Amino acid sequence: MWRPREKVTDWPRLLAAREGLRRAGKVVVWTNGCFDLLHPGHVSSLHAARALGDVLVVGLNADAAVRAAKGPSRPIMSQDERAAVLAALECVDHVVVFDEPTPEAALARLKPDVHCKGAEYAPPNGRPIPERAVVEGYGGRVVFLPLAAGLSTTELVRRIRDGGGA
Repeated sequence: MWRPREKVTDWPRLLAAREGLRRAGKVVVWTNGCFDLLHPGHVSSLHAARALGDVLVVGLNADAAVRAAKGPSRPIMSQDERAAVLAALECVDHVVVFDEPTPEAALARLKPDVHCKGAEYAPPNGRPIPERAVVEGYGGRVVFLPLAAGLSTTELVRRIRDGGGA
């Protein structure tokens, strides 16, 4: 399987790269998710995240974390397959898999300048952001990305199961 070494990375290599980026004064942006069946909404969000800095790091939920959050039939694609698809996008600079159910520990390790979340997390009525305190604690900021209405992996799975089109 195609897996560009320069983009799909592990934590030691990513943290070494982060240190160099910090010294160079580069703005590191992080976003994370399952990215199971990548769709135009994902791509739009990733481009919006990349526009907020010099380097985009995508944290990818490990297979076990996706199963725990979304049920036994998910993910549809393995973490290696999902990482390869993300790495193929020009706007993505690094992809790293994390095992925890939330990105708190990953963010505490990497300390990106910007942490991106979907608009469904935006105040005042958004979903809770457990990692917000971690990000703000090291001086980072949380930015909310617009959502593409009607686009979700769950909706794509439903359409495929129903045998219907758009």
